Amino acid sequence: MYNIPGHHHISMITKNANENNHFYQKVLGLRRVKVTVNQDDPSMYHLFYGDKTGSPGTELTFFEIPLVGRTYPGTNAITRIGLLVPSEDSLHYWKTRFEKWGVTHSGLTMYANRLALKFEDPDGLRLVLLVSNGEKVEHWETWGESDVPTEHQIQGIGPVEITVRRMDKLANTLTEMFGYIEVIRNEREAVFQSIQGEVFGEIIVNYMDGPSEKPGRGSIHHLAIRVKDDKELKYWNEKVKQHGFQSSGVVDRHYFKSLYFRESNGILFEIATDGPGFAVGGEVEHLGGKLDLPPFLEERRAEIEAKLTPIEEKE
Repeated sequence: MYNIPGHHHISMITKNANENNHFYQKVLGLRRVKVTVNQDDPSMYHLFYGDKTGSPGTELTFFEIPLVGRTYPGTNAITRIGLLVPSEDSLHYWKTRFEKWGVTHSGLTMYANRLALKFEDPDGLRLVLLVSNGEKVEHWETWGESDVPTEHQIQGIGPVEITVRRMDKLANTLTEMFGYIEVIRNEREAVFQSIQGEVFGEIIVNYMDGPSEKPGRGSIHHLAIRVKDDKELKYWNEKVKQHGFQSSGVVDRHYFKSLYFRESNGILFEIATDGPGFAVGGEVEHLGGKLDLPPFLEERRAEIEAKLTPIEEKE
């Protein structure tokens, strides 16, 4: 049996690509590793941010939908993203940085049994910085041109929070199908790890009754989890179907291959391969510099570019 080594990426909705680009590059200091489009709807941007190469486990991705409305919070949704930073000193650095940039944030607090700093992006997406205690994705690479000093840079995705009506259903999917390990459980919360003791594959499941979230700007579209290669992806495709879920089947996204399914609460999961990665067909130093299209969309470049509002770099 194969195991899930952690998160691959997580995808959100933004109303404005320019604001989003400024926040994640200039404020958070991440590298924009890919400017492309939604392959299922090329009229919208799909932006990727991460470490130097956009390593699996570091990628935050955003679909731009200019006419999107507000998010109406509720249950049956992915509700917060944890990002890892090296130390308690880093949290103090980030608190000062957020004050400088006018970022909505809390004071220092505890989250997932770690010292933390909650904050929101311009769309209202809920995030939290957590002290990594030396844990990070093994292939994370510092981004030398970041505005954030190396000793305080974000080191990848930590705990991802999911809020649902039926905890047991999601718990069974994580443990019985994917082999996650349950490390905490009570009536309101459960914590699962893809590798025991490792925070970069952690999922926090909260119980909440009531109406489902109505997605909008700042909502989280799906969580992608990692697999090594095509062989493992085909294995998980069969596993998903054996457990009674409807699989999208394997989809070639050019930068990786993946499949999608919704678990019993309606949470959308993607299972994605580690490779070939964002540097396919190009050099690492030029990642994210211009609109990149997968080969099957390249012949439509002029049409696609005409419908996109240029992203303006601002200080």
